[in-house]
Amino acid sequence: MLEARGLSVGYGRTRVIDRLDFALAPGEWVALLGPNGSGKTTLMLALLGLLQGEGEVRFDGRSLGELSSWERGRTVAFLPQETPVPDGLRVREVVALGRLPHQGLLGREGPEDYEAVAWAMAVTEVTAFADRYVAALSGGERQRVFLARALAARPRYLFLDEPTNHLDLAHQARLLRLLARLRDEGIGVLTVLHDPNHARSADRVVVLAGGRKLAEGSYRAVLPEVARLYSGWARVAASELGPVVLPVWEEE
Repeated sequence: MLEARGLSVGYGRTRVIDRLDFALAPGEWVALLGPNGSGKTTLMLALLGLLQGEGEVRFDGRSLGELSSWERGRTVAFLPQETPVPDGLRVREVVALGRLPHQGLLGREGPEDYEAVAWAMAVTEVTAFADRYVAALSGGERQRVFLARALAARPRYLFLDEPTNHLDLAHQARLLRLLARLRDEGIGVLTVLHDPNHARSADRVVVLAGGRKLAEGSYRAVLPEVARLYSGWARVAASELGPVVLPVWEEE
């Protein structure tokens, strides 16, 4: 179980996360929603220990500060919004970097590493261009490669900040199905999302505003609050798949 208690984080004198409690269990998918500047990415970075603040973060009963960098790398994998494109590296080489926390300083690959890399490339559908240079790929293809690198670590928890960026509709759907599958396999999944509809399959949705929880619950339960949050720029509509959130751009 990942737990945070009384978490407060800021930049300079500006507090972005304010005394927030949060939990994520293995085998649970939690989606973070909220407008720009609401603290979604900041919360994720604080849970990873990449931003310092007040409060406590514990992974499986151990304080975040007790975990070495190697242990953190084996426990939680992170896919940020933007990842620098490595120069001169092929897809397979980049995905293999996800195994470094398991290899230690010597970095010697073994059968488990080869298996994990092959699996990660297969589930993200990048095996077909494993020998291509990452710099030559499209934005969507790169995004899938970086996701494969995160998955190659075989983490207990997977953090993804706007994972559907640069993906076409088909690959967005495939990614969301993959996240549901990973959740079902026992991985704790935390996603920052801008499109509320992408949170449909999440077990729990947390809506942030001003660094605090505005709403928390199932996808259906939080949709009215999401629509109110965007104050006339979004509405909840019925569809054959259930309720969806639609942007409102026509002036009434």
